[in-house]
Amino acid sequence: MRVFLEESCVQASITRRALVPLLALCQAEAVMRFLRTLPNLCFVLCVSLAASCGAFAAQAQENHLANTTVLIIRHAEKPDNGPVLSPAGVARAQSYAHYFHPFAIDGKRLQPDTLIAGADSADSVRPRLTLEPLSRATRIALDTRFATNAPDELVHALINEAHGNCILIAWRHKKIAPLLKDFGADSATLLPADTWPDDVYDWVIVLHFDAAGHVDQQRRIAEPNPLP
Repeated sequence: MRVFLEESCVQASITRRALVPLLALCQAEAVMRFLRTLPNLCFVLCVSLAASCGAFAAQAQENHLANTTVLIIRHAEKPDNGPVLSPAGVARAQSYAHYFHPFAIDGKRLQPDTLIAGADSADSVRPRLTLEPLSRATRIALDTRFATNAPDELVHALINEAHGNCILIAWRHKKIAPLLKDFGADSATLLPADTWPDDVYDWVIVLHFDAAGHVDQQRRIAEPNPLP
């Protein structure tokens, strides 16, 4: 019995010694199989990463002002005192419901599909009142989020947020030159002395943006008198 146990122990020891190289060989083959798959895995990962980066870059570079027309007006006439419109201003605002619905330049019809008015302030709610009749007539919501002393915020939003192809903006006259500059327009060419005159209410600034979202056409036109 003792001899049998000794022989069994010897055989077990021999078996373990024989299995060690076999296990090592199996592990080596598994490692080699994994290594052979690495090029394919790297290729898949690179393609996925490139696609993700491309989509992100495309989204980051998209400019929603591309191929858009922007119309900029001053709010309608103001009274000697108070934040609202004068009777003449109320009449102009009501006429805008027809004049801009649709708007025409050189026989070409443009239908504003985005309406923006400078945000109300303690001193003036005139930009909003100027476009409210048009907003009601067209059933287009009037966006009043943006303060006229921060035109860069409006331009940034129009670059990065989806909107229509013809944008009408009612702004405060002293803030129109900075707005034009933020759009990339030449305000000194459009406005005398780079300033909208205090006594002028009947100009329309027309900006057109190319496929890259840059101003490629700009002009100032005078509204007809009387307005239709």
